[in-house]
Order: sequence, then structure tokens, then C-alpha cells
Amino acid sequence: MGQIQAMISSMGWRQRISILAIAAAVAAALWMGVRYNREKDLRPLFTSLSPEDSGAIVAKLRTTNVPYAIRDDGAIMVPSARVAELRLDLASSGLPQTGRLGFELFDKTNFGATDFAEQVNYRRAVEGELERSFMAIAVVEKARVHVTFPKESVFIESRQPAKASVMLKLRPGGRLSPQNIQGITHLAASAVEGLQPENVSVLDMNGALLNRPRRNIDGEEAGASDARLEYRQSIEKDLLVKIRATLDPLLGAERYRAGVTADVDFSSGEQSEETFEPEKSVMVHSQKTEDVSGSAVAAGGVPGTATSLPRPVERTASTRGGVARRTENTTYQTSRLVKRITLPQGNLRRVSVAVLLDQSVRWEGNGAQAKRVIEAPPPERLKVVRDVLAGVIGFQEQRGDQILVESLPFEATLHSAPPASSGPGGSANAPTGTFPMPVFLQPLLKIAPLAVWLGAVAAVAVVLLVAVFWVIRRLRRKGGVHGQPRPTSQAALPATDHASQLESKAMAQLAANEENRVRAEQELLASLQLPPNTKKTEILRKQIGESAKRDPQATAQLIRAWLNEQER
Repeated sequence: MGQIQAMISSMGWRQRISILAIAAAVAAALWMGVRYNREKDLRPLFTSLSPEDSGAIVAKLRTTNVPYAIRDDGAIMVPSARVAELRLDLASSGLPQTGRLGFELFDKTNFGATDFAEQVNYRRAVEGELERSFMAIAVVEKARVHVTFPKESVFIESRQPAKASVMLKLRPGGRLSPQNIQGITHLAASAVEGLQPENVSVLDMNGALLNRPRRNIDGEEAGASDARLEYRQSIEKDLLVKIRATLDPLLGAERYRAGVTADVDFSSGEQSEETFEPEKSVMVHSQKTEDVSGSAVAAGGVPGTATSLPRPVERTASTRGGVARRTENTTYQTSRLVKRITLPQGNLRRVSVAVLLDQSVRWEGNGAQAKRVIEAPPPERLKVVRDVLAGVIGFQEQRGDQILVESLPFEATLHSAPPASSGPGGSANAPTGTFPMPVFLQPLLKIAPLAVWLGAVAAVAVVLLVAVFWVIRRLRRKGGVHGQPRPTSQAALPATDHASQLESKAMAQLAANEENRVRAEQELLASLQLPPNTKKTEILRKQIGESAKRDPQATAQLIRAWLNEQER
């Protein structure tokens, strides 16, 4: 400790300022690294909050001593390990409060509310519940819903159906698929009585309509051409993916080009078919009539009111002869078969596939005299490729499918360099290996990033180099001043002067003592390179004792020089 203080006291003001500046830079770099690592672990607690809610949440975090940060967009950042816990804690406190209220509007009974106020509150509650449901979707950040309930009337022309408008704000990079949009419209239609899905409009925050109208009066679907184009492209893309997955291992990804065209029939309708079978018949109606000859007893009387009374007048019976006829009539019908077929839309009518194969290149000769020779693939290889394509696309000749396989040299093949241009040594740009981080240094990355630690090591190395350079320079300066004898003029001193000779001897002795002192000082400095867990005072005391026993005169001279420097 005393040597460090002596070294600091012997430094100039420039050297002290330099060391302090470097130490401050190292400390600032470490502090910024730790702060960056701490902020990197922060996650959003809430986003898109109003100033009132943000202030209440920040005040709550301050009272609980939770570290937080506020971004420029107003998002409140907290440690990732406590996001779920803080959200539950704030929810129990009723924060945030900016969301639309749902059916909790009716938790408190208000007997003085009018029927109009109750209707308005009911509509607000339905809209709030729908907004919460839509915001539960992963890609939806915020939602806004407006509902118009149906207007009933005894007159048909005065009735109005229910309608709804939904505005969605998606998360960055989020996208709603057609299935998601259809689910949103059906969710809104199912939550409101009398609301049809075609009366629900879904928009994004840019005002773009996301859902398409269902069907018009003529039965045509609006935007059907876009839907048909997407359907045809999806079929072509699926076939192309299958072709590439099959031909890549066989030919190579850059050795061929493939294209697919699908002819899709989008016509739809119903087909009825009725078939009669004359060999098969069945009886559908039978009628019989019988004629009977002989006498029959018939009741007689005068028709009228008298015969209709409860106690009619007795009628006389008469006997007459008659003939009864009996006729039998049977009807047979031929068996028939009736079929009604609904033709589906989007039937695949024909598939056409075109594949262009690259040709191989062969070089004849060496060096500048090398000649490029293009070789086409053999017909057997083309046949193999065609057979493979037929199996991939489900080739049907009766359907009119086409497969075209041709071979032409690609541009890269025509302009390829000869093998000699790459050099016998192989590629000059050999990939350099990456060295993994040592295991014992990996825990340091949790405190600060690797760049911060590298900067700190570099700064410490600079400080050490500056200190070593300063010490060596000071030692050399002392050795040069005390080791060289002072120049004297031969003219100023007489040759026979005995005092001059004595002075020269004294200077030589002083120079020898100074060399011994410098050597002892260097040995003491070298002894400071101690192993770990060793007390420097013990080693220093031992070294000084050994030096004093070995050369007491040099040790005394060194101590005398130190005392003179302290007195100065």
C-alpha cells in the first residue's frame, strides 16, 4: 500500500488525470453495460394506455418498489419475471380502467333510470363484451364495436335489420386470415339478436374493409374473381411444391426450372336424371265391377220431411227384379330412377406442367486453351423426369393433362469459369471456424453483454500499459541522471590538480553505487510478481533482508536515495 501511495505521489498531474479519465471511462462502460442488460430484461406490462391509467399504474409501482421504465410510445416496462404477477395485482386494484365496460354496468341497480337509459346501457354492455372477445384474439391489439339493434314495426317497409361495425387494430406484423375474419363476423352475429353475418362490417384502422359481402340478389359473390384466382393459385402452388420436393434430390435445386398451370372449372349447378326400365313394372291401381241378376227387396216411401223424422212413417216394401254388373280394372307402371346431382364449384379440369432442365458442361484442355463443351442429358433421363412428374401431379390423359420436359443450357452454365481458375489450392476464402464461449465465462454474460466486457478488458489493459510505461520511463530517467558522470571541461581543471582527481574518483564510486542501487531496485520490483494468496509485506521484508545481507552498502545507498527524494 505504501508503494502504491509513493507511486501516486511521484506522478505528475497529467498522468494522474489520464489514469482518472481511463478509470472513469471503464466505470461508465460497466455501468452502461449493466443498465443495458437490465433494460433488455424488461417486458411490456401494458401498452396504449391513457395518461390517467399510466399515472395510476406508475404510482402503484412506486409504492411497491418495482423497477420500471417508460418507453416513448407510453408502454410501461417491468422485469419479465414479474409481468404476470403485476398484471394480477393491478387487476385486483381495478387497473387499468380505460376499457369499455360490459355487463357490470348492471351490477348496481338504478331504480330511477328511464327505459331509454336502460336501452343505451344494454347496448354499451353488448359492445363492451364484444370488444373484450375480439381483443382475446392473438393478433388483435384493440377493438371498437358499434351495434344497431333491429327496429320493429307493424309495417314491413318500416322495419330495419340489426347492423354492426367492428374496427380492429392489429399487432405489429399481425395479419387476419379469411377464416379469422369469418369467425369475427359470425361471433358478432351470434351475440346480437336478429343480426345477420352479411350485416357485419369489419375494418382495420386504415379504413380497409376486411370482410367481403356474401352474395347479391343474382346469387353472384362480390369479389368472386379474386377468390377464384386465389383458389387456382393455391392449387398451382401446391403442385409446384410437390414437384420441387421430388426433383430437388434428383436434379439439384439450381439445375432445373418448373412451372404449373391449372385449368379450374368454376361453374356450378344442379343436374337431374330420370331413367325408365321397361323390363320392370309394378301394379299401381286395381278396380273391380260385378253384375248380379235376380230380385232385390227395396224400401219405398215418399221422400221428404216425414221420412226424416225420428219416428218416420212406415214404408211399404216392394220387390223388383234387377241386374248387377261387376268390372275389374288394373293399372301397371314402368319402373324409373330419378337422380339429382349438384355440380361442385372449382373442379380441376386440366393440368399442364413444363420443366426446363439445365445441361452439363465439360472442359477439354487446360488453362487458356480450355474449350467448353455443352452436353444435353440423355433421353432416358428426360423420360425418368417425365414419369416422376406424371406420378406427382396425378397425370390423367383422358382429362387432357400435359407434361413438357425440355433441356437447354442455363445462363450460368454458358458463362461458367474453367476449373483452372479456381486454383489448385481450392477456394481462397475458406470458412473460418467459430470458437464457442468458454463455460466459466458464460455467467458473466448475464450481468453485461460480451461487447461491454471486451471494452472493459481493453480499457484495463490500456491503464496497465500506461502505468508500466510510466514506471519504466521513470526508472530509465533516474538511471540516466545518476549513472552518467557530469561532463567537465579539461581546460577548466588543471592536470596537476589533486582535488580534481579525488573528485573524479568520488564520482566513479557514486556511479558504481548508483548502478548497484538500480539493480537492487529492479530486483525488488521483479519480486512483486507474487503468486496469489501471498502477503506482499512478508515477501518484501524477506527480499529486503536478503539484499541487505548480500550488499549492505548498496542497500544503505538505496535507502539514502529514497530519503533524499522524500525530502525534495
